[in-house]
Amino acid sequence: MKRILQSLKTGLTEIIETPCPKNKRGHLLIQTNFSLISPGTEKMLINFGKASLLAKAKQQPDKVRDVFEKIKTDGLLETLTAIHNKLDQTLTLGYCNVGTVIEVGEGVEEFSIGDRVASNGPHAEVVCVPKNLCCKIPVVVSNESATFTVLGGIGLQGIRLAYPTLGESFVVIGLGLIGLLTVQLLRAHGCKVLGIDFDIQKLALAEKFGAEVVNLSLGEDPIIKAQQFSKYRGVDGVLITATTRSNNPVHQAAKMCRKRGRIILIGVTGLELSRADFYEKELSFQVSCSYGPGRYDFSYEEIGNDYPIGFVRWTEQRNFEAFLEMLASNRVNVEVLISQQFLFENALQAYQQLSNNEHVLGLLLEYKNHNYQTVKVNIIPLKQVSFFQSDQVCIGFIGAGNYASRNLIPAFKSTEASLKIIACSAGISGTQLGKKYGFEKVTTDTDHIFSDSEINTVVIATRHHNHAYLVCEALKANKHVFVEKPLCISFVELDNVINCLALYPSLRVMVGFNRRFAPHIQKVKSLLEQVNEPKSFIMTVNAGEIPATHWTQDQAIGGGRIIGEVCHFIDLIRFLAASSITQAHIVRLGNMLNDDKVSISLSFADGSFGTIHYLANGHKSFPKERLEIFSSGRILQLDNFRELRGYGWPGFKKMKLWRQDKGQKSCVRQFIDTVKNNLDSPLPIEELIEVSRVTLELAFS
Repeated sequence: MKRILQSLKTGLTEIIETPCPKNKRGHLLIQTNFSLISPGTEKMLINFGKASLLAKAKQQPDKVRDVFEKIKTDGLLETLTAIHNKLDQTLTLGYCNVGTVIEVGEGVEEFSIGDRVASNGPHAEVVCVPKNLCCKIPVVVSNESATFTVLGGIGLQGIRLAYPTLGESFVVIGLGLIGLLTVQLLRAHGCKVLGIDFDIQKLALAEKFGAEVVNLSLGEDPIIKAQQFSKYRGVDGVLITATTRSNNPVHQAAKMCRKRGRIILIGVTGLELSRADFYEKELSFQVSCSYGPGRYDFSYEEIGNDYPIGFVRWTEQRNFEAFLEMLASNRVNVEVLISQQFLFENALQAYQQLSNNEHVLGLLLEYKNHNYQTVKVNIIPLKQVSFFQSDQVCIGFIGAGNYASRNLIPAFKSTEASLKIIACSAGISGTQLGKKYGFEKVTTDTDHIFSDSEINTVVIATRHHNHAYLVCEALKANKHVFVEKPLCISFVELDNVINCLALYPSLRVMVGFNRRFAPHIQKVKSLLEQVNEPKSFIMTVNAGEIPATHWTQDQAIGGGRIIGEVCHFIDLIRFLAASSITQAHIVRLGNMLNDDKVSISLSFADGSFGTIHYLANGHKSFPKERLEIFSSGRILQLDNFRELRGYGWPGFKKMKLWRQDKGQKSCVRQFIDTVKNNLDSPLPIEELIEVSRVTLELAFS
């Protein structure tokens, strides 16, 4: 199937072939009939991509500050690599999709195969969308009209925040698609509307919808016009749907409003507010969040947990429904907002039109002659098949997220292993990374990896709740396994893995506990071997905040930060102590909901002990990871895997690297050597199981 992607680095827009996305629980698989190009958002993204690196930096000053902080802690080379990897990503364009349901995910009862639905799916022949971001289309509403549903939901949410009542006067600044929809929705509420823009064609449409207008291109003063429009009382509210860096829209809105008027920002503007503008009138100002309540809530959007209607009347899905009902009753006219229609195959012409014509409004893409069988292909070739040698390590890679793209895939590419198939659920990042690193195929179905007789090694870099299951499936398919941490997120999963390991003792299983392979840690290990007495370890991790709604914080998906991240440091100290863990204890800071501010104490059989301070309440200018070791009148201190200092060590004072090295490449290289030469695992299974069990005990204590 084909989809539209845009390069974040160059702004280049392309139609590319990817495998069909895999449907998920609580989702719908939808074959697209039409999609709508949103001129404001998509043009902004394309222009950002085409901008120079300096211009990109000027548009994101907060990101520039983050870059300088990262240079201080991680070093220049590591920071430049991170920037390059970030810009090397592609964006999926589009969020106004209409299509037919071709597959219903587990747990979905509200939709059936064959339903016509509007959703925020991208420009693609097939899209996978959570059920709460989909809405059935009334019979009397055409596919073309229904493509405006999401944009209508955005305008409607802004209006709801303004609480308009019959007879009130409102100003809409910016008469693009969302602005013109907002004008019509306000008129349907019984409000008087004044529209402001530079474009005479858009102003004419606003007048057609019953609004009075201000033509900025003629030098008309919007504040004077608004005063006249409101009979010199001041307007009741202003909705800003414009996209501009200027602070003028907010300033002008404040001048237009009556005392205690309402200003709602739906678009994007400068936000250097004047206190005087707001103080005297006691104005309220609010930024509208996209389609409405539920937006960016992982539980609502991805899991499918709806808000009770008695407490949240208008969610994003219910806003979609309301707008479609407006279309069905002919109270909103969207047909006149369609500037031009293109076949999906000619989408690049549509984007050319978007760039060259400032008057353009809705650009429709129509998907023709695509049947279910031709678009639902879940594996595609990326290059000509290469000859496979029987003694070669041949890899199937599952997962194509940030860590996989930045670290794991480049590390495996640097070895002599053959990269054959890469799998990911959406197919987009897998296609991009597959082409970049020379994989033969990309798929959205992991069964292709397990059933491929040439693949003898599987790398797993998915979300954590899939790790244990995929490890067992790979072992059952007679394949070696490298799985990114953690090995599992529950005791049941751990027992399942242990049972599988017992059935396949000749297969190698490695968890990505890379820090024990870092050059600094190897040096520390060699120094500690000179000391024949217990040691004390203090590991301080300046972890940084992660939103509570992030998937890693979800116990059922990520397992939480102790299982997902602290396991790294338990393994590191276990490796350096070279002795089994006899006791483990955890103390949580205050009554915090998340396990990201904890202190862990470990006792070892040889009398050593270790303390892990894992804290998300620090400052990012401090090193992210600091290890201190006290033993035999000597001290070792490692800062952020860049500089190791020795105090009192004969013949050793300092080891410093040009760039941070946490051992990822060495970890992967040793695993590949183990598989290729049938060696013992560099990470003994007994230690792997021990660390996993201790981590689970701490997380659930």
